[in-house]
Amino acid sequence: MSSVLVLYHSQEYGNTGAMAEAVAEGARSVGANVTLINTNARRITTDDYRAFDAVAFGTPDYFSYFAGTLKVFLDDWYIGKKTNAARLSNKPYALFLSHGGGGRAQRPFEDLFKQMGTKVGNTVVSAGRPTSPILEACRALGKQLAQAVR
Repeated sequence: MSSVLVLYHSQEYGNTGAMAEAVAEGARSVGANVTLINTNARRITTDDYRAFDAVAFGTPDYFSYFAGTLKVFLDDWYIGKKTNAARLSNKPYALFLSHGGGGRAQRPFEDLFKQMGTKVGNTVVSAGRPTSPILEACRALGKQLAQAVR
């Protein structure tokens, strides 16, 4: 059974959290063991991260940039990779993003996270509260991510 981490930041409106839940549902539907971590509530260590086979990253767009807590994760990941790269790179990963109308964080989000491994699927983007089709796209992304490590 594959292990999938859904690492995301969500707080004020819960839009990114709703998308994260849908990604997790999709991965579970094909038998993956899924762990959801909201970086607003908990910081993940690089040792924690090593245990997962694949990861989905989600963020809201904050002033045309992704959430600072995910940037902290990237900083930790980069430092960890310098000292012990084992199981930090080359994982399948997927991306999802919510925004309140701008949506300009997508490109920097994609650019910075491409160093994580092999991207699975297209980035799912929601303008505001995720609609049923957006949530279904998140479920499909979760399935695709979990199947990438079978």
